[in-house]
Amino acid sequence: MLKYIKLKYLLIAIIVFVVIYVAKLILSPSQSTVNYITSPVIKGNVEKTVLADGTISAFKQVSVGAQVSGQIKKLYVELGDEIKQGDMIAEIDDLKQSNDLKQSEAKLNSLEAQRTSKQAKLVNYQLTYERQLKLVKKGVGAQADLDSSKADLDAIKADIAALDADIVSAQVAVDTAKVNLGYTKIRSPIDGVIVAIPVDEGQTVNSVQSAPTIVKVAQLDKMTIEAQISEADVINVKKGMPVYFTILGQPNKRFDGLTLRAIQPAPESINSESSLATSASSSSSKTAIYYNGLFDVDNPEHILRISMTAQVYIVLAEAKDVLSIPSQAIVQNLADNKAIVYLLNSDNTVEERQVTLGINNNVSVEIQSGLKEGEIVIVSSTNGSQFSPNGRSPRIKF
Repeated sequence: MLKYIKLKYLLIAIIVFVVIYVAKLILSPSQSTVNYITSPVIKGNVEKTVLADGTISAFKQVSVGAQVSGQIKKLYVELGDEIKQGDMIAEIDDLKQSNDLKQSEAKLNSLEAQRTSKQAKLVNYQLTYERQLKLVKKGVGAQADLDSSKADLDAIKADIAALDADIVSAQVAVDTAKVNLGYTKIRSPIDGVIVAIPVDEGQTVNSVQSAPTIVKVAQLDKMTIEAQISEADVINVKKGMPVYFTILGQPNKRFDGLTLRAIQPAPESINSESSLATSASSSSSKTAIYYNGLFDVDNPEHILRISMTAQVYIVLAEAKDVLSIPSQAIVQNLADNKAIVYLLNSDNTVEERQVTLGINNNVSVEIQSGLKEGEIVIVSSTNGSQFSPNGRSPRIKF
C-alpha cells in the first residue's frame, strides 16, 4: 500500500513538470538565434597600394681602382672611415713608375740638347750659304760651293724638324710617366664612407689583366631604394606616385613623404642575357619577372644601410578622413560604384542599405554615401561565410 502511494505521488509530480514545461514553451516561444560578425562604420584613411620588396643601396657608390700595376705599399683607410674628396686612400710602390719618368725626362733632355746643337749649326750654315750667294752674284764664287752650302742648310733644317717631332713625342712620354707616377697615389674621387676594402696591404695588383678595386666609397647621407615590382602590378605604377616603406629593424616606423623617381624599362635579367635565344628561353620559363622602381630617401643619421631589405608601398590611390567599412561587408556590387550592405539596427533587426563606394583595397572600402559613422554593418556569419538574408528578422545572441 505504501509503495503504491509513493508511485502515485511520483507520477503526479512528473505530470505537473510536463504541464509547466509545455506551458512555458507555449507562452514564451524561443526565437531562432543567429550570430553575426559585425563592424562599425569608422572614419579614417583608405589607400590602395602596390606592395613590393625593396633593397637599399647608396645613392652614389664609386669603386676606386688601380690604374697601374704594383704592390700596395700602404693603405691609409679602414672600413667605415669618412673621407673627403682628394684624401689619400692607398699608395702603390712607385719604383717602376719613377724610373720610367726619369728615363723619359732623360730622353727629352737629350733630344733638346741635340736640337740646340743643330740650331747652332743652322746659324753657321745659313751664314755660309748667304756668303756663297753674294760671291756668286759678284761673279767671283763657284756655283758648286753655293750648291753645297744650300744642301747643308736644307739638311740641317730637316734634322731640326725631325728633332722637333721627337721632342714632342718625348714630352708626351714624360707627361704619361708623370701621370702614371701620380696613379701610384690613390685618392678619393668623392666625399663618402669606406664601405669595402677588397685588397690587403702588401698585395700586388695587376692593372693589365683587369682594373683591380682598392676600395669602395659610398655617399650614405642619401640612399636609393630599388623596389621589385611584379609584371602584374607594374602596368598600374607610374613615375611620380607617392611611396613609403618600412624596414625589419623598425617595423613600426614609416619612412614616407617620398616619390617614385623612375621605373626601369626592363628587368635586371636583361643584363645577363647574352643572346636573343637566351632571352626567348627566359621568356618561355615560369620565372617571375620584376621591374625595379627607384626612389631616394635622406639618411642623415645613417640608420639605413647598404643591402637592407625594405617593405615598399606604392600608393595608387588614397582618401583621407573618409568613412570606411571592411570590404567583406559588401554583399553585392551594382553599377556606378553602387553596392548593397546590411546593417544591424539597435533592435537587432537587419536592414538592407545601398551605398556608394570609393577606393577599395580589398581590406577596407571607402563609403562615399549611404552610411553614417558609428552604424553597424554585418561583415559575415560566425562561420566565416558571407551574410545572406533569409527574409526573417534575426536577432543576435548575447
